[in-house]
Amino acid sequence: MKIAIIGGGVAGSSAAIYLANLGLDVTLFEKKESLVDGPPMCHLHAGGNLYREISDNQCIQLLKESIELLRLYPKAIDFRPTIIATPTFDKANPSDLLPRLELLKKEYQKLIDKDEKNKVLGEVEDYYKLYSKEDILKLKEKEVTTPETLDDWMVPFAKNVDLEKIKFPVILVQEYGLNVFRIGASAYLMLKKFPNAKIKFNSQVLEVKEDKKFIIKYIQNGQTYEEEFDYVINSAGFESGKIDDSLNKKRERFVEFKAAYVTKWENKEPFWPEIIFHGERGTPKGMGQFTPYFGGYFQLHAMTKDITLFENGLVKSDENSSQPNLDKKFIEIIEKGWDKNIVKERTKKAVNHLSNFIPSFSSVNEAFKPLYGAQQIPGEDETLRAAEISFDGNKYARCEIVKASSVFAMADEIVKKLVKLGVLDKTSKRIEEINLDTKEVDELAMKLAENRGYPKELGRVVFGV
Repeated sequence: MKIAIIGGGVAGSSAAIYLANLGLDVTLFEKKESLVDGPPMCHLHAGGNLYREISDNQCIQLLKESIELLRLYPKAIDFRPTIIATPTFDKANPSDLLPRLELLKKEYQKLIDKDEKNKVLGEVEDYYKLYSKEDILKLKEKEVTTPETLDDWMVPFAKNVDLEKIKFPVILVQEYGLNVFRIGASAYLMLKKFPNAKIKFNSQVLEVKEDKKFIIKYIQNGQTYEEEFDYVINSAGFESGKIDDSLNKKRERFVEFKAAYVTKWENKEPFWPEIIFHGERGTPKGMGQFTPYFGGYFQLHAMTKDITLFENGLVKSDENSSQPNLDKKFIEIIEKGWDKNIVKERTKKAVNHLSNFIPSFSSVNEAFKPLYGAQQIPGEDETLRAAEISFDGNKYARCEIVKASSVFAMADEIVKKLVKLGVLDKTSKRIEEINLDTKEVDELAMKLAENRGYPKELGRVVFGV
């Protein structure tokens, strides 16, 4: 069976790896020059603690799927924890998260009991830790060269955060960093190992028709081609609706344009955790996200409409099309790039948002190209964070992940369909980690960062394997 996968983001690339490992003939179409070049991702949502509004079931799903993603892409993970802080202005109480954290801790233990290899987030008892104001004040005097304990990771927070602006306890949780450039590098290097997997870069799919087989019409390097396939996986990201429309297959979805901002901070702290300052999404006091990278670079999110979110940046499909109609100004940014003045303006607003809690961060004024893109959210719930896959007929699948961690669950469902079709047998096994050379991943990830217009250091991790 010939399988076409449209879109080389994390969903399409992972599906290609998974299916190629099972011996299937896979062709991956990617319109850009490299894999996983889409919306920003920086966080392994091992429990979904960034999102207070989602259900416990979604959080459990994100925990399970994040562990699976980490096992497939271990060299794309920055093994440093996340700190969750609740501002004094926020309506919620930090202790409101405790029942969920205890639930996730138990689920983590269950996953380890099922398979010892799932123990990738540290010891179960260390999944999270609470810190009172007194605990944090004691850590202000501690000097740390290389963090070895949970307390060590709290030291930069203790030394730099205005403790009068947050509620207690503060929560440290084992949600790690996820590096988009290293995911792209790892995916490419893994796929190179399979002679039955083909990657067609610079290939824009123009049309998909279905008769006895699927006929994919695409343009590659200025030339138009057509190829026949037995099975199609639509992983075209925010443009998935175009493929649905081409095949007259109806699907409701949202598309949202978002951006994160990159700056460099000459700070004396050598190692930082990620820090989340909770807030109400879409308001001027929306959640702030402070994400450290190698070399003193930081990625900034602030869930306000003049920083990470955009006015009219969330759109929904309608009865006429499965493809939400994103405003032309966002399409132009995606296809042509940013206006430098807008980058400086929004980066400064992001710095101001975070420096409200980290006062010394206000000195930062250097702005780099933002990490940005549009992501799809399938269905009618715009708050959905754990999503996987849908099918239309026996031989057409949509990979509609919202978070990168959902890729394994998605691939599992495709395999079940292929077993029913008789293409695979029930003994088909999940993919295990494919060993890659760390230096090779480093070099390619840094090259991808540079080729996309970012500092090469963004392709490195501080604590990796």
